[in-house]
Amino acid sequence: MKPEFWHERWQQGQVGFHQPDFHPALERYWPGLGVEPPVRVFVPLCGRSLDMIWLARRGHGVLGVELSPIAAAGFFEHESLQPETSPAGAFTRHAAGPYELLQGDFFDLDRDAVGAVGGWYDRAALVALPPDMRRQYVRHLATLLPSGARGLLLTHDYPQEQMDGPPFSVPADEVRELYATDFELELLSSRDVIASAGRFAERGIGHFIELVFRVVRR
Repeated sequence: MKPEFWHERWQQGQVGFHQPDFHPALERYWPGLGVEPPVRVFVPLCGRSLDMIWLARRGHGVLGVELSPIAAAGFFEHESLQPETSPAGAFTRHAAGPYELLQGDFFDLDRDAVGAVGGWYDRAALVALPPDMRRQYVRHLATLLPSGARGLLLTHDYPQEQMDGPPFSVPADEVRELYATDFELELLSSRDVIASAGRFAERGIGHFIELVFRVVRR
């Protein structure tokens, strides 16, 4: 999936993946991870996710990486913040308050750019990627996180043949296979949320399982 795809989605406002409120799974399971403020939290492919606001209100610094300049600007506009903007290697850095957003390609990130993080949160990154990019994503994520960094990972399991992604179906067995080398996994929740799954329910998809994992970098 090429960067142009995501630029076009944001330009056309086709951002059904953007949620208008904090994710319930974040509110329920994050406190149990043991990632205590003010530890900084990394949010890959962050869009303009309001979940970053929840993390900041809990006392965390937040580092997001996002390809779209529209999404990055939209996040700060939502918070009525005027970020300081500066070049940072392959990225444009936007920073204000507890937030630092690096606008550019996730795969161009290195450990120096990420800096000190102790937690991470993935609600919409892995599921945004087609199968041939998921392994690349997980391997690169492993290079960016220090040993012991704890994260919360959300994926979906639904009949992929019934609807094209993104978001793609990434079932539990695939998650375990992808993360087995560099991470420890614990499945915290698996529940069918088809009744509240919007366009998935409207298309008659039989089930839409929300999976929540605790993931720790080895």
